[in-house]
Amino acid sequence: MLYLYNILDIMTKEKIVLLPKMERILKNFGTNIKLARLRRRYSTVQVSERSDISRSTLLSIEKGLSSVSIGSYLKVLMVLGLEEDILEVAKDDVLGRKLQDANLYVKRRAPRSRT
Repeated sequence: MLYLYNILDIMTKEKIVLLPKMERILKNFGTNIKLARLRRRYSTVQVSERSDISRSTLLSIEKGLSSVSIGSYLKVLMVLGLEEDILEVAKDDVLGRKLQDANLYVKRRAPRSRT
């Protein structure tokens, strides 16, 4: 029975592979979270308890590991009072606005043929 559980557990966990640039960004994000925690003089135990995650998950967040869910990152940001910062992501979409302003033609599906 334990053997089957381990096989199912292995099958459901996918290894997330990120490009080096994305890994650096996530690592910087984790470092920023750690620095924010230290500035507030919160211990890892305090933050993990308040955010309802394990201490090891918090340490993984502070390392910027991609295996941690975005929800866990948000829980920690909320404890630190930084949850609104996530709203700044993609807020000023310069490329998207340029494309919108250029009014580029967006391909649409051809109408159905009438036979």
